[in-house]
Amino acid sequence: MKEPVRFSIIVPVYNEEAVIHETYRRLKEVMHRTGETYEPLFVNDGSRDRTADLIRGYSEWDECVKLISFSRNFGHQIAITAGLDYAAGQAVVVIDADLQDPPELIPEMIAKWKEGYDVVYAQRTRRKGETFFKKQTAHLFYRLLRASTDVAIPVDTGDFRLMDRRVCEEMKRSREKNPFVRGWSAGSASARRLSSTSGTNALPARRNIRSKKCSS
Repeated sequence: MKEPVRFSIIVPVYNEEAVIHETYRRLKEVMHRTGETYEPLFVNDGSRDRTADLIRGYSEWDECVKLISFSRNFGHQIAITAGLDYAAGQAVVVIDADLQDPPELIPEMIAKWKEGYDVVYAQRTRRKGETFFKKQTAHLFYRLLRASTDVAIPVDTGDFRLMDRRVCEEMKRSREKNPFVRGWSAGSASARRLSSTSGTNALPARRNIRSKKCSS
């Protein structure tokens, strides 16, 4: 009997032909080292290059690989929620395909999940290859977003995070028309980030959800 999947890795992809093989290689290498069962779940958001064909090729020799392919581009957040619909893991990791966030952080996220944290998210402490303008606008975006909502959305965080199955099920039940994953899970956790050097104490949280930050 086939072992149940422990971790689903949702990877939204859009015209990632140039980098997708390296993304797949690094994810496979990292997850193999954990010794856990997993499924890389690529969500093709209407790519116009060979991204989907390359992923289909990986699935021919790697039965873990799964591909969801949209007929057109629906947007990054819709791609993530589609991945949640198909994810079978006890926990789900969301990571972009462009390798701005390192897959090598996933084992640290898994370790925190095993400690009892339901949401583990990464904060970007460095933005390699980005222009000064890009860095400044990203800095401003997160702070304006936090100021304009009642939800304590952590600054300088993308969608790179691990979520427990029960958090994912809550998200699936919400069926937002215009989903915003990082805001939803931050609101559910109702917790502030911890720095990577501040220990692993639990944070006060609604619905008994605990959140932990890792630095990338």
